[in-house]
Amino acid sequence: MTAEAPIAPVVSYGRLVPVTVHFDDLDALGLLHNARYPLLVERAWTELWNAHGVRFDGDWHAAGDACNAVRELRIGYEAPVTSPGTYAVHLWLDRLGTTGLTYGFRFCSADGTRTYAQGTRVLVRLDVTTLRPAPWTDAFRAVGRELLRPAG
Repeated sequence: MTAEAPIAPVVSYGRLVPVTVHFDDLDALGLLHNARYPLLVERAWTELWNAHGVRFDGDWHAAGDACNAVRELRIGYEAPVTSPGTYAVHLWLDRLGTTGLTYGFRFCSADGTRTYAQGTRVLVRLDVTTLRPAPWTDAFRAVGRELLRPAG
């Protein structure tokens, strides 16, 4: 008998990025602390963009599209995470503007079938010198279009 590789979960839009909840992410009641959800979403987002060459390596002038700031974060908690283990963050773009974007996320089971929390986050690309909004690059926009959630 041979072991088969696990089948990767499929989502109809966006990407499902695995994340790990550790024992020390839990609060005194044994639940994933509410402040950890945005942190785990940020780590998934960073991993996704790093895979496309968008990263911050300590030099803001070379950061390009990684030079961005959060304008807004909204999150709703739907079910408690009660144990450490492997979960996933489902990421997608709801809007891709000239200098900003809105992405949606779900903190979910590793296979994407159960949602524990979901929300949106608005990012603005910044000019490193002025810290004013700046346009996303064409390369960033090309990847972003692949992440757009279908309308409807």
